[in-house]
Amino acid sequence: MEKFGKSQPVTRIEDQRFLTGHGRYMQDAFPEGALVAYMFRSPVAHATITGLDLSAARAADGVHGVYSSEDMLADGLDTSMTFTCAPNRDGTKGAAPKRPMLAEGRVRFVGEPVAIIVADSLQQAKDAAELIEFDYDDLPAKLDTGAGGETIHPEAPDNRAYDYGIGDEEATNAAFDAAARTVSLEVGDNRIIANSMEPRGCFAEWDGTRLHLSFGGQGVWGMKGELARVFGLEPENIRVTHPDVGGGFGMKSFPYPDYFAVAFAAKTLGKPVAWMADRTEAMLTDNAGRDLVTLAELAFDEDNRITAYRVHTRSNLGAYNSHFGQMIQSFLFARVLTGTYDIQTAYMRAEGFYTNTTQVDAYRGAGRPEAIYVLERVMDRAARELGVDPMELRRINFIKSFPYKTVTGETYDVGDFPRVMDHGATKADMAGFAARRSASEAAGKLRGLGICYYIESILGQPHEDVKVEFTEDGGARIYVGTQSNGQGHETVYRQFLSDQSGIPADRIEVIQGDSDLIAVGGGTGGSRSVTTQTNVTLQAVSEIVTGFSEFLAGEMGVSPENVTFDDERFRAEGSNLTPTMLEVAQMARDAGRADLLTWQTRATLPGRSYPNGCHIAEVEIDPDTGVTVVDRYNVVDDFGNLINPMLATGQVHGGVAQGIGQALTERVVYDEDGQLLTATFMDYAMPRAKDMPMIGLDYEPVPSTANPMGMKGCGEAGTVGALAAVSNAVQDALWARGIKQVDMPFTPMRVWAMLRDEQAIAAE
Repeated sequence: MEKFGKSQPVTRIEDQRFLTGHGRYMQDAFPEGALVAYMFRSPVAHATITGLDLSAARAADGVHGVYSSEDMLADGLDTSMTFTCAPNRDGTKGAAPKRPMLAEGRVRFVGEPVAIIVADSLQQAKDAAELIEFDYDDLPAKLDTGAGGETIHPEAPDNRAYDYGIGDEEATNAAFDAAARTVSLEVGDNRIIANSMEPRGCFAEWDGTRLHLSFGGQGVWGMKGELARVFGLEPENIRVTHPDVGGGFGMKSFPYPDYFAVAFAAKTLGKPVAWMADRTEAMLTDNAGRDLVTLAELAFDEDNRITAYRVHTRSNLGAYNSHFGQMIQSFLFARVLTGTYDIQTAYMRAEGFYTNTTQVDAYRGAGRPEAIYVLERVMDRAARELGVDPMELRRINFIKSFPYKTVTGETYDVGDFPRVMDHGATKADMAGFAARRSASEAAGKLRGLGICYYIESILGQPHEDVKVEFTEDGGARIYVGTQSNGQGHETVYRQFLSDQSGIPADRIEVIQGDSDLIAVGGGTGGSRSVTTQTNVTLQAVSEIVTGFSEFLAGEMGVSPENVTFDDERFRAEGSNLTPTMLEVAQMARDAGRADLLTWQTRATLPGRSYPNGCHIAEVEIDPDTGVTVVDRYNVVDDFGNLINPMLATGQVHGGVAQGIGQALTERVVYDEDGQLLTATFMDYAMPRAKDMPMIGLDYEPVPSTANPMGMKGCGEAGTVGALAAVSNAVQDALWARGIKQVDMPFTPMRVWAMLRDEQAIAAE
């Protein structure tokens, strides 16, 4: 811990090339002369395919190939997408219908890929797509989140994908029966589209032996394994790479059908093939986020202590199981089910349902924001119904001693939630809220304040790999197993290795996103990257120090155990030789010791970390128009030790912005036939700069004991806390007007309608 202790707000080195137009994103990486792919997609949400004639498209000008699932199957490919199934309450697994890469027999959502067209140009491919004869018999579209309706998959005749449970149902029900007071609240969590700045895209090339796929994603090794499975190739005959990636947010974590279709086309034609989604195509096909409705209930004793928590959540999976779709609103939701509160009696039931819509999977936080949103909304409702100050109710129920094992099996190693919350109250100037509310009322506006205390469980595999290589030009390269998609990894990994090794930061190059250059890695997701990658980097530096010390012992004329390293130079008592790590590397090179120039290792974290913090939002509402403005927003986070506070602040700002976007403006809408109505930025309301307040941010670190750096992940935390903070503020503003139920998004029309309904009720 003492060795770590270097925290510096270093600006991002990658920004220079990004801001000067030198980033190398997906289309920049397309091979010269690559053929262009275009996906022919289903125009309807649910139908039986009765005919698919590709002959005219295949004969069109500039077309090199048009392929359907029939062609892939004829070539011996496994055309099924893989996914993880949640465990059911009865001990079985969730439904596992095949999700084909290209439609087989039926289409189940608008935008489902049916065929791929490859041509010399994109326009030629689009023109050929117009010649495809696609015949189908319409089926009713199922859009509601519940059992019944038109069966989408025979494997799930009631359209229920899973029925998950965790906790002690009998004990929880008994605690509710014995409770002094109970509080319940049902809330929706609106579906959103990730809308990364760069849409999805890929290219593939085949040299007769090896398949190379490059795509914009969050890790290369999972995709490499999938390509080996699908094409029956040996892993050494597959290379997967990432260029610079323009945003991911979890949505780019997984394989998509398009990538396999492009790879098949490239392998079949023996020529490079490239594909890039346009914005509407992305909106139609990218995995969406959230989309669930949850009933939450709290039981209290006479002293306002929570005696039990009961949750029933129903989530929309879309038409198929996506990669982690079943796990997001079941297993991952359960990781932080009881948040920061001492609740040892709880039961959660989670059901997932298929609908004729795009798949739903991970979006910044992946189950954790959904769980915290529900818990913090019902805590706010409980404070109102019990007549207790919201902060006091939280203080009464906070976990007091650590380590603490939650009812769902997490072990929180450390925490000081009251201290963080008190810091948050000071940062937000809660003492001045009454005066600000009075000023708003004098101006004819409604003002509300909302609190959310969140906690997050860091996800992903606990181990990671790294390779450190000393180069001939006197520098070093660090090859990492994670993948930046905007977080600033190049800066933070270079900074960390420099801090630990004494190698000047400007002599270090960070290499990522190439399966040929590092054997394995876990990719980026679940806020795992910095904790896992720095942990293994520490081990690599330790191994380098040991190896270099043994080498130097002969040069210094001492025993290896007498050689020390002080983060800058090697030293030994009685020797005037005090080389830096780079100087030792050069000595080893001169001595022909190539074995000392490359170091590769793996390390595993002993446990997960649990970032937490307090978000406090203030909103002001114009009752005449329904316009809701987030006027003030303050956060105090416990991220443990930080390598680079500037980058952490940027992560929080981005996460809060995405949370405010979902709370105020973003919402996916389908019509009754399953057609996406919000398929452009004219219809899907991404937040604008004017929608964002200045975000006050401070830190109250309680170093984690689950890793040697004392760190806690921070990438998703802003979103985890923002949803409930804003929603509780809106509820606070509208409560005095008799409005007891508010649901995101708080668009002007929806808020105006709530206020009009309240006026109509009063008039009666």
